[in-house]
Amino acid sequence: MKNCTKLFLTLGIASAIATADAQTFKSFTTTEEVCWTQGAKMTLKSKPSTPAILEVTGAEEGTEFRAWGTTFNELDWDAFNLLTRDEQDEVMHNLFSPTGDLHFTHGRVSMNANDYARSWYSCSDVPGDLGLRHFNIERDKRNIIPLARAAQKYCPQLQLFMSPWSPPTWMKINQDYPVVPSQHNTMDPRQGYLLYMDDGRALNPDEMKLLGDRNGVFPRRLASQDFFIQDPRYLQCYAEMFCRFIDLYAEQGLPITKVMYQNEAYSYTPYPGCAWTAEGTLRFNNEYLAPILAKHHPEVELWIGTFNTNRLDYVEKILDDPTLQKNVKGVGTQWECRNNLPQLRKRYPNLRFMQSESECGNGSMDWAAGEHTFFLLSDNLGNGCEEYYNWNFILTDNGESPWGWKQNALIQVDSKTRKMRYTAEYYAYKHFSHFISAGTRVIGYSGRQHSDTPIIVCKKGEKQYIITAGNFSNEAKSVSVKIADKYLNLTLKPHSFNTFVN
Repeated sequence: MKNCTKLFLTLGIASAIATADAQTFKSFTTTEEVCWTQGAKMTLKSKPSTPAILEVTGAEEGTEFRAWGTTFNELDWDAFNLLTRDEQDEVMHNLFSPTGDLHFTHGRVSMNANDYARSWYSCSDVPGDLGLRHFNIERDKRNIIPLARAAQKYCPQLQLFMSPWSPPTWMKINQDYPVVPSQHNTMDPRQGYLLYMDDGRALNPDEMKLLGDRNGVFPRRLASQDFFIQDPRYLQCYAEMFCRFIDLYAEQGLPITKVMYQNEAYSYTPYPGCAWTAEGTLRFNNEYLAPILAKHHPEVELWIGTFNTNRLDYVEKILDDPTLQKNVKGVGTQWECRNNLPQLRKRYPNLRFMQSESECGNGSMDWAAGEHTFFLLSDNLGNGCEEYYNWNFILTDNGESPWGWKQNALIQVDSKTRKMRYTAEYYAYKHFSHFISAGTRVIGYSGRQHSDTPIIVCKKGEKQYIITAGNFSNEAKSVSVKIADKYLNLTLKPHSFNTFVN
């Protein structure tokens, strides 16, 4: 009896300590002036300081988060090579090491050039090479693969997902890598009519540069035909290219575990791109890509995307196809398709969802860009995103591409002084990815109606809570979050990123 009494007393003390620990939160704050400061510990209260902006019971199933990742591009490699070896190690440790800042475990690569390559190139540049005798990844070996290996040094379990921006030019109706002619490419201007089959309205080669919601419906007009030639020989050969690319990367010790058939089939671009119709999308994925992957690479998941359109009916036209639903594991959403994420998760509960490219900004690399990224992280995770991929992680100066784009990065390098700095977007990611790991469940979101004060609540294991909160206003804000029957009362500094962890 005495031993039992002693045991109960010990368990009671342990329970009390655990309860006390569960009610105590550490706080981390970033402002434009001061990055990543740890504040005083906070405790849950029995009463709210203001009406609760968000309530969770802790029993919500939520969405299980799986992975953080970024992209390996040629212009990232160029910026990376301006750094000293010690600085390169610092960057890769901070991004990819389990003891670093961002805890990335996944990477994205493209087959053939994307818009952040130095120039257009293809792995298959011999017209008519249906046997793929000349298919190669030699340019990747010089630029992309060394960058991925530098990350793999700190994350040996690194996994890649791949999607092309454009097929080889000889497989396209315009025999060129862009979709629309512009001052930044040499596409024949007479081919401009191919996109809409000459509906009498002028093309805007800079339409892709419009940020935000790009004036409501995007794209405002849908392509009237597939830019990939719908010849069964070409479709079969293109599917075989995916397998060959996977094989060659595996030989380099870099496993590709997911593929998507096309990046942004609804961006009609002056840089590498390819417009696909819904019919062409279903034909290629169902009749060619899915069967050949199942035969030669059953370990590689086929996903559908990347969807960058908010035309929900068009996305559903593809996703409703029963054969496609059997063939794909998940959906890649980016840009405008983020607006459709709540409806898509509800309509397709058996599919997984990734945010395949965080919006890339306009080269400002300033605090406002960080705030926008903090909102995107909140909104995507809050609405059911299970994997989240950054775009460029390191660029020089204003991040301009050969096709006239200026984009942001997590790390900015001055090309003249070779000095680097971590941007506000880097810290926006850190407030999430430093704590939210695979298996963490996102159980609450304050919603888009609170876009100036985005808050999500996550639960890791049985007792740990992670709360991220942004304040994008000019004034300090007091907010309360209800957790079970207690309240976390917060005072958020003006223009700040915040994370609270018990």
